[in-house]
Amino acid sequence: MDNRIISTEIIPEDEGNETLLRPKTLKEYIGQKKVRDNLSVYMEAAKLRNEALDHVLLYGPPGLGKTTLSGIIASEMGTNMKITSGPAIERPGELAAILNGLSEGDVLFIDEIHRLNRQVEEVLYPAMEDFCIDIIIGKGGAARSIRIDLPKFTLVGATTRAGLLSAPLRDRFGIIDRLEYYSVDELKDIIIRSAYVLGIDIDDDGAFELARRSRGTPRLANRLLKRIRDYAQVRFDGRITKEAADYGLNLLEVDSNGLDKSDRKILEKIISQFSGGPVGIEALAAALGEDAGTLEDVYEPYLVQNEYISRTRTGRIATDKAYRAVGIQKQDNQEF
Repeated sequence: MDNRIISTEIIPEDEGNETLLRPKTLKEYIGQKKVRDNLSVYMEAAKLRNEALDHVLLYGPPGLGKTTLSGIIASEMGTNMKITSGPAIERPGELAAILNGLSEGDVLFIDEIHRLNRQVEEVLYPAMEDFCIDIIIGKGGAARSIRIDLPKFTLVGATTRAGLLSAPLRDRFGIIDRLEYYSVDELKDIIIRSAYVLGIDIDDDGAFELARRSRGTPRLANRLLKRIRDYAQVRFDGRITKEAADYGLNLLEVDSNGLDKSDRKILEKIISQFSGGPVGIEALAAALGEDAGTLEDVYEPYLVQNEYISRTRTGRIATDKAYRAVGIQKQDNQEF
């Protein structure tokens, strides 16, 4: 159940065009209206006061634009951005070197900030609050502390697991925003913009068909656009129409609900083998030959959020929507 075309995590094929497709300003950014409106006010106020923007925490599912927004913040504030990730900073000294290399007003973007180790995280506390870091030089009785002043910078932290952030770190962010899944209309606009940037010929119906199968995620919408472009060029006249999109997406096994064969396999297993549920996660994982943690973290969130599966104390239950999605008639004795 690996290598899913509809995975919302970044994969190697995304990296080539992701930078090209990212909007550079808030005006170009489509969707997330509440977040955009709030950031617009905060940034304008910071510029009027000639101050660095408050530290920003962006959280939500992968592929919704957290990295893009951090780049927009740097662009709108007229500063530079340095990018790193939680797992990449292994020692406090590495973070100290990054912070010491920042200039006044710069944006430091830390992806997967929930994966910072505790020692590194503790170096961040004074850096975020007082714009300084304390470094211990020497060992034992000869050890002494040196305080290094830092330029006023903006930390933008991104995480898909906000609940794993420690309270002291979370409390040091002045601006905290959650990114939501995009509507079909918003994704359609994103696809049309991306098609224009990449020089792809697409009509409204083709863009709509891609949008409604993109699971509310721009990263997936752009990936599907590039894949369907190939089918349109080889099997059709090069223009992505509804027919071309349908043809390509069906070959990729992405159905009209945005479900792939792995999603359908999970729903069919709950319905056929476990009579619609409830079934425990361990039993379901064993039946699928999949790791329970992977099932919970990778496959379940979309199915639960879109009401294909209901999670109860006694286990997972397939909803009426799940029965319709896999085309299985619900028996009268199966209740939900």
